[in-house]
Amino acid sequence: MRGQPVKLYDPAFNADPEGFYRSMREEHGPVVPVLMDGDVPAWLVIGYQELHHVLSDHGVFARSPRRWNAWDRVPENWPLLPVLVPLPNLLSAEGEDHRRRVRAVNDALDGADPHELRMVATRIADRLVDGFCAASSADLRSQYAQRLPSLLLCWMYGMDDDRGERIASLMGTVFDAGPDSQRAHAEIAAELAGLIAARRAEPGPDVISRMIAHPAAYTEEDLVAELVAVLGGAHQTTSEWIGNALRLMLTDDRFSASLSGARSSVQEALTEVLWEDSPSQMNAGRFAVHDVELGGKVVRKGDLLLLGYAAANKDPRVHAGPRAPGGGTNHAHLSFSHGEHGCPHAARGTAETMAITAIEVLLDRLPDIELAVPADEVRWRPSPWVRGVVSLPVTFTPAPPQGVI
Repeated sequence: MRGQPVKLYDPAFNADPEGFYRSMREEHGPVVPVLMDGDVPAWLVIGYQELHHVLSDHGVFARSPRRWNAWDRVPENWPLLPVLVPLPNLLSAEGEDHRRRVRAVNDALDGADPHELRMVATRIADRLVDGFCAASSADLRSQYAQRLPSLLLCWMYGMDDDRGERIASLMGTVFDAGPDSQRAHAEIAAELAGLIAARRAEPGPDVISRMIAHPAAYTEEDLVAELVAVLGGAHQTTSEWIGNALRLMLTDDRFSASLSGARSSVQEALTEVLWEDSPSQMNAGRFAVHDVELGGKVVRKGDLLLLGYAAANKDPRVHAGPRAPGGGTNHAHLSFSHGEHGCPHAARGTAETMAITAIEVLLDRLPDIELAVPADEVRWRPSPWVRGVVSLPVTFTPAPPQGVI
């Protein structure tokens, strides 16, 4: 029936999100009444101008989940609790508290020397390629794109590789928003609490030690919550960014030159993915400070607005479609969010270093790499929050390992 809320848990949503968004836009316009799991209500903002307004006006569309007017409708063990429950971190904070936390996160991430960061990222990428280059095939998602960001973040956090890969796997479970999401979130928090205790006893040149020593004066609970938020934002979305860009470059003839060493197209592929297949599909969210009209809908005080980055990027009012490499890039996408609560600048820089290094090293090492299956057989993960491939099987001419440690 026309005008009824759209069920985001409809299997058709994950099967064809672009078609689903198109249908939403035709029926509801730029602001869509939706139902999340358990028929919990929200608004999904899919218009570019409307979303830009929501992200810019934090006096009307605030960040703290404590403002939500539907907590009484949330079922026990709700799988979306990890992304909506109020936590003492920069994702839930507002005003000066939020600015204090952003300063701490930026300072802790900026504490890593950029040249060393790129050098370590290159070393990790080479080591990962060494793990499969002697074969003639690999799954670039599980063996490469999913692992490189987690291993680099491990280094930044001062973790060993085994612990980092375990946390990365748990973070994937959280973002799948399934029945195990709360358990996975709790296990990540426990792992990080142990690391914090170790760094208090023996500080090092790492993000956790810098966060502990920062003038923001984090409590133990705050520190765990902040580190989980940074890890989730930096690892999961960067992994999908790398995987989605590799998929584009392996399936789109416009980028074929990149596979022969034209590095200029790597940045263009990464930018195009942020428009066309944004790793951040949807985010929760903002909460109306008072009743307000938005996109022809009346949003009530305390209503939740889900941020539809992927849909807004493809709003016909602003979307120009893919363009040929070398034709210039448009960075006005909303994939890093926007405004006061946008992705911290240091995190953006770290993610870009990871993504560019990962793709350049791979193409340098395996220049004749090809997709091992037809492009239409590459499947997307069933997550409403992030967009990424289930697997990315490739073939190539075997090459000797470089012996990188």
